[in-house]
Amino acid sequence: LCIDLDPQGNLGFCLGLDAEAGYTVLDALKGQIPVREAIRQTQLCGLLSSDITLSSTGLELVRGQRRESILRDTLQPVLGEYDYVVIDTPPALNLLTVNAYAVSDYLVIPMASDILSLVGLSQLKETVESVQSQLNPRLKVLGILLTRFNGRTCLARDVLEMAQQLADQMNTRVFDAKIRNGVAIAEAPAHGESIFTYNPRSSAVRDYKDFVQETAGIIGL
Repeated sequence: LCIDLDPQGNLGFCLGLDAEAGYTVLDALKGQIPVREAIRQTQLCGLLSSDITLSSTGLELVRGQRRESILRDTLQPVLGEYDYVVIDTPPALNLLTVNAYAVSDYLVIPMASDILSLVGLSQLKETVESVQSQLNPRLKVLGILLTRFNGRTCLARDVLEMAQQLADQMNTRVFDAKIRNGVAIAEAPAHGESIFTYNPRSSAVRDYKDFVQETAGIIGL
């Protein structure tokens, strides 16, 4: 099961869903329909999709539950039906993000290889620690995934060093896999294909494959 918590709805687009048709995750969060009815099937997985109506404001209107655990409570009836649940969170630290952390076992932090992203990582550290202490002590930061990485530049090497320092503070790691730039990553969604079928020879696609294998090894899949 994949859950799109980003109001841009990019996950649903990449999986070939019509954003204008069907229920969204917000319908289930508001209790308007059972979560099972909101799950839509794609060729690869079940999906709780989203659209622009999903926002922190929309979530704050949900009443009768702790706002930070609405997603966990909503998913409870179906969690036992899936081997894996993958949640795509928005790039902002808001109520949607906190809800995702509250229900998750593992967190992967993708981070562009630049200085500004390091600043955001420091802010994320505080949010994760707050969730671990108050909502979900099981949450484990699996690692930091560096993207747009060019190991030949001084900037990338400096970012890597600082990311490793922050990873140590969060009791986690920087993944050995680093994602290089590659046009295939941007092109694949426009063709309605997975990056792995669209251009498996792309260096960036090979990097993502290495990341998946590394992740599977860490959590023992």
